[in-house]
Amino acid sequence: MDNKSQKENPSGSSRRDFLKKSSAITAIALTPAIAVKASDLKLDEKLSEAMEQMPLNIEINGEMHHLKVEPRLTLLDLLRERLKLTGTKKGCDQGQCGACTVHVDGVRTNSCLSLAIMNDGAKITTIEGLAKGNELHPMQEAFIKHDGFQCGYCTSGQIMSAIACIHEGHADSETNIREFMSGNICRCGAYANIVNAIQEVKAGGKV
Repeated sequence: MDNKSQKENPSGSSRRDFLKKSSAITAIALTPAIAVKASDLKLDEKLSEAMEQMPLNIEINGEMHHLKVEPRLTLLDLLRERLKLTGTKKGCDQGQCGACTVHVDGVRTNSCLSLAIMNDGAKITTIEGLAKGNELHPMQEAFIKHDGFQCGYCTSGQIMSAIACIHEGHADSETNIREFMSGNICRCGAYANIVNAIQEVKAGGKV
């Protein structure tokens, strides 16, 4: 294509880029499973190159972040891998255990099921954003006081859900607390102590 044609068709370059990306993604999709397993790292790098980076403006624990992310990136992986906020845990990665619970605009959300790009303009609060310096959040203090954890892996998600449970008005009875905390699994079985912690915080009006 000569210079004149290029001027008349400025989108030619972007079309070629699009076709290259599409071809790369198609080639990756058609790669035999054995080859994929043998080169997971290279596959991920190729797919990353093929995927378009999209702008994301998001507030996390009071701090604004202006990022470029892949459309496939989950909010959980953004928090853990990109921003190193590892207090939010990756458990089942299927929205069934609640370990990855965060607050999105004040609403509890399983971050493993939410694409980062879907939260453009949102305000995110993670477990790291609860304490004020060395002063723990009342729910964190209550979990310590009532031994609301054992191994601790689910604890950050439990605490984020517990706070939301009170805000949603579902902490008026033990039955309701158990019902509306049922999305958070504690494999150590500290449920009774978690209920006690929530009831104390609710009774004290601290949340």
